[in-house]
Amino acid sequence: MKHVQRFFPISEDGVVSNPPRPAAALSPSRPFSSSSIFSRQIMQIADQLTQLNALSPLDGRYASRGDALRGLLSEAGFMAHRVEVEVAWLVALSDAGLPELKPFTQEARQRLAALVRNFSEADARRIKEIERTTNHDVKAVEYWLKEQVADHAELAAAAEFIHFACTSEDINNTSHALMLGRARTDVVVPRLRQLAAKLTEMAAVQADQPMLSRTHGQPASPTTLGKEFANVAARLLRAIEAIEKVEPLAKLNGATGNYNAHLSAYPEIEWPEFSRNVLAGLGLTQNRHTIQIEPHDWMAALFDAISRANVIILDLDRDIWGYVSLGYFKQRLKEGEVGSSTMPHKVNPIDFENSEGNLGLANAVLRHLSEKLPVSRWQRDLTDSTVLRNLGVGLGYCLVAWDACLRGLEKLEVNTAAIDADIDACWEVLAEPVQTVMRRYGLPQPYEQLKALTRGKGITEEALREFITGLALPAHAKQRLLDMTPRSYLGLAANLARQV
Repeated sequence: MKHVQRFFPISEDGVVSNPPRPAAALSPSRPFSSSSIFSRQIMQIADQLTQLNALSPLDGRYASRGDALRGLLSEAGFMAHRVEVEVAWLVALSDAGLPELKPFTQEARQRLAALVRNFSEADARRIKEIERTTNHDVKAVEYWLKEQVADHAELAAAAEFIHFACTSEDINNTSHALMLGRARTDVVVPRLRQLAAKLTEMAAVQADQPMLSRTHGQPASPTTLGKEFANVAARLLRAIEAIEKVEPLAKLNGATGNYNAHLSAYPEIEWPEFSRNVLAGLGLTQNRHTIQIEPHDWMAALFDAISRANVIILDLDRDIWGYVSLGYFKQRLKEGEVGSSTMPHKVNPIDFENSEGNLGLANAVLRHLSEKLPVSRWQRDLTDSTVLRNLGVGLGYCLVAWDACLRGLEKLEVNTAAIDADIDACWEVLAEPVQTVMRRYGLPQPYEQLKALTRGKGITEEALREFITGLALPAHAKQRLLDMTPRSYLGLAANLARQV
């Protein structure tokens, strides 16, 4: 889907600006009123949303992290996309050969295109003003469009073909498909690929660094640090592919999906094909079989795919947190940063903790969306409408989490001394190759012998070498085991780390 620059309702100084709320919303008689002087003061200034009085951290503490999504998934972004869809439908109608609607002139088309291209915060405010009267958001967009063309004779004459035969959901579902498709292409996938690229880079740089593995928290067959980063990178790249494969669907087929109104006015037009062409012009695929809403199954698939990517990143966050605790990583210090209000020595893995917490919030929203949106009572209910206004919330928390994880990875410094000391002290991991070679040459009860030698008590280098020396093995096989160390028992880990 081609990139389209969208409207961003945020000022240069980072303060999100919303239309002033009606005076009634600030009245002390409202349920939110409080005897607290501070609460009353906050209520008096709350007509201007700032990072300090926002209820959600996405518009407060983390406002800058979600800026890339504001023009796509905010209320104003939603309005801008609705205008785009309405204009695309109107222009297509003018080209349909209707006796009552001649094809628009080039000048008229340019005027309509400018409404889409130049949609501004002032336009969004005006639509909101109209909505206060209509109490219907899509109708407000229709009336705003009619206002905008009222001084243009050609377009004013065609005004009643704005929103012609459409139900509100025709405009909304198509707008949502555009919004999410563009958010995926312009924001979600590039951010995830940035994280995957960092992991791939770390996999290559640390491909040869031996590291003691831990399964069930206990020492296990060694790996390399790079191979562990490669594991996550490979998982994340597959998850990104799954996100990219989800096909956005949309419908422009009327109140219950049957083109009833369309056929009542122009029975001679092949409306499903007409609708398909309009959607294709917007870069979308038609869903031919719907009720009043597009069933949102494709959205559920997209949110599930993003949630799976989030689980992979959360798994990484927790592992890195643990390795920082073990001393495998140090964290680059930031001038002036404090790790504890009372313990000056602390350098906490706060970025990974921040990422983990916000991934939980993101997936809570995304999974609710994927479970709720495909469910509608009969041909339509409005439960999806209010839920869909949280698209930016789910993806916003994703951006906060991904940014925190990437920031944490950038701070990491490998503590090779700690990693090497850990693996050098764990000769019991060589019990696995020793018993495996014993199996090859038919020695009796190899697993049981090594179990008795090592399980639950560790083993020294000298004790293991003494055990190997006493085995009835061919000389070359025995020497290979004697030459082996925990650091050299790495299998193909280094090669695999470089293959991501």
